[in-house]
Amino acid sequence: MNPHSNPPTTVVVIVFVLIATGWGIFFLNDTVTGSEDSLVVYCAHDSAFSEPILRRFEAETGIPIVVRHDTEATKSLGLVNLLIAEKDHPRCDVFWNNQVLGTMALKDENVLAEYRGPGYERIPSRFKDPDGTWTGFAARMRVYIVNTNVMSADEQSLQDALAGDLSRMAIAKPLFGTTLSHYSLLWHLWGGEALEQWHHDTRSRGVREVPGNAVVKNLVAEGVCHFGWTDTDDFFVARDDGLPVAALPIRLEDGTTICLPNSVAIIRGTNKLNQAQRLVDYLLSEQVELELAASVSRQIPLGPVDPQLLSPDVRQLSDWAQSAYDVTLLGGSRQDCLKWLESEYLR
Repeated sequence: MNPHSNPPTTVVVIVFVLIATGWGIFFLNDTVTGSEDSLVVYCAHDSAFSEPILRRFEAETGIPIVVRHDTEATKSLGLVNLLIAEKDHPRCDVFWNNQVLGTMALKDENVLAEYRGPGYERIPSRFKDPDGTWTGFAARMRVYIVNTNVMSADEQSLQDALAGDLSRMAIAKPLFGTTLSHYSLLWHLWGGEALEQWHHDTRSRGVREVPGNAVVKNLVAEGVCHFGWTDTDDFFVARDDGLPVAALPIRLEDGTTICLPNSVAIIRGTNKLNQAQRLVDYLLSEQVELELAASVSRQIPLGPVDPQLLSPDVRQLSDWAQSAYDVTLLGGSRQDCLKWLESEYLR
């Protein structure tokens, strides 16, 4: 057969039927392999940080793990959609998401199982589902990143900059990632109409919308933009590189900060429930939160830890996180906010 010729009609029809019936995800994206005893983990957290933790769990418990990561382009949304597509025939046992709103959407789709183990108990209520379907841990914070060569990193300078021309401010497009979570929180807090008005006002004043938080970090660090929205992990990349940047927490009208945890959940229908519960408790342990806090991304522990084991950077973030907004309130806002944003950007 000529390798460049069109595939046989029968094959095309089979592929179309598989996709149309929801089985195409298994046929086209079957990258999860392992023994029948393997615990399958879908993971949206950066593999550089998640893989050592998962492999240590594997070594300590003897429970084999197969991991499927997302891609940077999908910002965890791809794995959320995959889990929804697979919910009648789940292949995943545990989902480690790098934020919470997508995990809340899985609860709404009845994808998640309830579990309240020792790990769940150590996490404050504002970072976990009261029904036990997901639990947050190891958070990032939304911050203003400021280039200190061109403006002062203080509240008054920031407010002055926000009041005028915004062509030197950068934000990630809010269709994905933590900026979508940020917008969803504002939707919940202000209401859709007020957020739409604010969004159109900032765009009319020239705010620069870019593909992601890392691009925001680069533009500010290089002085192309004076300040912008990003996450603490991206900010620390620039600061560790010796670039002239500082961070200030983004505070809401009531003084609360925006603290966005990782989350972990067990998939409903798993036939490895005991192993899945053991992994969930492991990820929610003090040991793992301290390890992620000590990483270059400086994730914020949410459960109790010895503060003497935290770096000064993380202790500062932990102080800011004490006034974090209750993320459990946001689940219903994400879909409405996303629908509106899609009408703004994808029409």
